Amino acid sequence: MAATGTEKQGGKAFYVSTPIYYVNDAPHLGHAYTTVAGDVLTRWHRQRGEKVWYLTGTDEHGQKIMRTAEANGVSPQQWADKLVDEAWRPLWEHLEIANDDFIRTTQQRHTDRVQEFVQDLYDKGEIYKGGYEGPYCVGCEEYKLPGELLDGEGDFAGQKLCPIHKKPVEILSEENYFFKLSAYGDKLLALYEANPGFIQPESARNEVVNFVRQGLQDLSISRSTFDWGIPIPWDQKHVIYVWVDALLNYATAVGYNENQEKFEATFPADVHLVGKDILRFHAVIWPAMLMAQGLPLPGKIAANGWLMVGGEKMSKSNLTGIKPQDLTSHFGVDAYRWYFLRAIAFGQDGSFSWEDFSARYTSELANDYGNLASRVAAMVGKYFDGVLPEAAADSEAEKALHDGLATAVAVADRKIGEELDFQGGILAVFDFVKQVNGYITEQEPWKVAKDDSAEGRARLATILYTAAESLRAVAVLLNPVMPDTSQKLWDSLGAEAVLGALADQRVQEAGAWGILPAGTTVTKGAVLFPRLEEKPTA
Repeated sequence: MAATGTEKQGGKAFYVSTPIYYVNDAPHLGHAYTTVAGDVLTRWHRQRGEKVWYLTGTDEHGQKIMRTAEANGVSPQQWADKLVDEAWRPLWEHLEIANDDFIRTTQQRHTDRVQEFVQDLYDKGEIYKGGYEGPYCVGCEEYKLPGELLDGEGDFAGQKLCPIHKKPVEILSEENYFFKLSAYGDKLLALYEANPGFIQPESARNEVVNFVRQGLQDLSISRSTFDWGIPIPWDQKHVIYVWVDALLNYATAVGYNENQEKFEATFPADVHLVGKDILRFHAVIWPAMLMAQGLPLPGKIAANGWLMVGGEKMSKSNLTGIKPQDLTSHFGVDAYRWYFLRAIAFGQDGSFSWEDFSARYTSELANDYGNLASRVAAMVGKYFDGVLPEAAADSEAEKALHDGLATAVAVADRKIGEELDFQGGILAVFDFVKQVNGYITEQEPWKVAKDDSAEGRARLATILYTAAESLRAVAVLLNPVMPDTSQKLWDSLGAEAVLGALADQRVQEAGAWGILPAGTTVTKGAVLFPRLEEKPTA
């Protein structure tokens, strides 16, 4: 799954990052949702012929990790190693995530560079020492403003709760070092105004703009009440605030202060994908840190919504966490990758249900797409001994399909490649799949096959060539979303032998007609989307 390396080529890569995920527990559907979205986006750009760099990883410092490790009777490093090796990396491999790098914040390539970055800010006068007392959420690793807190009820009556984790905050008082974040409010507002697409979706942008307009407080960037973190270089009694540490992964992973050639060929990120609950860190603190250091700013901060089950955000703390493997074992990996991006508009909250997944799988994947592939291959086998025939003159029906494909390619390329509208791009491709199904229903090749005249054979050849050529384009367009299924279809069409590797086909050129040559051997392979068995019981 290795991708193109930027250090071997000139020019800047299309650089996409996920959040680096906390290793306090195993990944759930919410983590996988963001990571699959980034994978589809980067695969799409690779199939445009662009250089790409896709980064993910794990956030391994902070009080939450320390407490989790203590509760499990191991050191924080042992806990992080176990989770990374046994849960995080294996899941990304299982889901066919083609990341170029996996950064861990306990790696020396990261910790050394973080110390250098913070030391530079301190030397520039951007950091000073002070005291702070306030409500702190360990789950968020963040001081909260009093106005954000919820009033506790039941067991938590009389206490103030974090609005995200619904757990009591702790009142912390400590001597810390502070970054002069308050000095960057006007600069950030100017950034947002000059670049309306810097924060997406618009609702998220408006929230951040309103937050900054209220006035920023200086940011506490160190902790002295625990020691699981990167030491402040000039004061070893303090460790660097976990969010400052974490955000810098986007720079340290691509060579900041270590490999200047790679850094310039990759940084800054074109797209940071984040959950909306961590948007402020990425849209406020991160650009301010970069401004203070004189580094270029990312192109876009895109916040996805929450996945909901029973009206609650999916998370371990809310007991709604579901393992992705619970779904892939039933529906398959490709269907899993497809479902969440197709069913939920990226940037909005969306609800998951087993019943909805099953219905969409059966209707759209098995019936519309998989059945189309099987029917076309079967008819080429039955009527032309498995050899793709040459099309004769196109009728208006074929020209309508040509136009439909051109539209699907243009819409999908714009929506997925530029707008991060994965749902819209996928729907454009499946609208074309439905159009091909309608074409076959209307043309009735099984009836045309009864005409043994030269005209009848020519018409049958045209119908089946048109259907197979349509599937060739669909395999290319859906490869970033469902790589395993697309490869099976590509092999069934015999395309590998005559057109080369599927990954080398350009999505923006998929709409060209007549690419799959006549004479190709078409075989009916395994069913792309097998019939679902009964829902497994707990």
